Amino acid sequence: FILSKMPDSEYQIPFSYTLYRNNGMLEESTMKWIGKAASNIALIKYVGKKDSTNRPISPSLSYTLDHLFTIVQISPTQEDLDRFAPLITTEIKNFYPFTGSSAAIERFLKFFQFLKQTFYLPGSYLVQSGNNFPDSIGAASSASSFAALTRASLQVAKDRSSKKHLLLSFSSKELSAISRQGSGSSCRSFFSPWALWEDTHAKPIKVAYPKLLHQLVIVSHKNKNVSSSLAHACVRTSPLFKGRAQRAKQRLQKLLDALKNKNWKACFQISWDEFQDLHQLYESAKPPISYKEATSEEVIQIIKKLWQEKQDGPLITMDAGASVHLLYRPDQKELAQKLYQEFSLKFNVLR
Repeated sequence: FILSKMPDSEYQIPFSYTLYRNNGMLEESTMKWIGKAASNIALIKYVGKKDSTNRPISPSLSYTLDHLFTIVQISPTQEDLDRFAPLITTEIKNFYPFTGSSAAIERFLKFFQFLKQTFYLPGSYLVQSGNNFPDSIGAASSASSFAALTRASLQVAKDRSSKKHLLLSFSSKELSAISRQGSGSSCRSFFSPWALWEDTHAKPIKVAYPKLLHQLVIVSHKNKNVSSSLAHACVRTSPLFKGRAQRAKQRLQKLLDALKNKNWKACFQISWDEFQDLHQLYESAKPPISYKEATSEEVIQIIKKLWQEKQDGPLITMDAGASVHLLYRPDQKELAQKLYQEFSLKFNVLR
């Protein structure tokens, strides 16, 4: 029997295989390889690319959301071309098979072709993917899915590559650099809990808050009209784009200092200014892009009022989507529960 190799232990998930023997040989159709990767939320944003390989114009800093993840499963086929299908499983609660647009699937398979070339991988494959959270809502599903695809492809290659001996010592840094070329933000998903990305790959970074509590307030289940990758091109038409790289660099240094000194209030203000900057870029682009909804603003104003009254609260940020991300210190567990109960009356909240 051949057992599929799994990534590092922290990424293992429950999964069962049914293996059949045919004249003493394992049937190829039962062979499966799995990759798993978490999403991440950037407090200093990735906005704008240097080139077609997704190198950023400015650095970004993210927190890895280990509880929100993508599973990619790859299995060999006898067909001439690779193909995609949603991944369906009953072994993970609230699992969402990926059913994206034809353009999104084409992009995913195109990157798989790149991975096959990179890992010297022959043959054709069925690629399947799904998340334990909805996609296209501003939760960085592209980051987790492309990172998971990179991991799964490496597992296939370690078994089937014509140069498998070259692949045994691939580091997270190297995988980060490879995955970046499919989805820029995916390079940060190879490190937890914090990742800093400045050029070709991300790297882990230590701060005084190694573990935070996270809530994703899903204010709408409508898929966003403009993809994150397209938005990177659109923001260049904004008059606010000039000086964006410098603003990000300055905020990054201020945020790193605030995290080092446990200045939570400064962390809040910097994160607030940064995501407001991001959405002002979107809204001032030509044509304008609008991700925020009235329900997004409702959550934002509740958090703003809390800070005004208590001088304390969660960090708040948004990505390219309507959903709102909240990050709490471990000692704010009671506050996190209170806000969870409040927001859950109207919205779906993942925590």
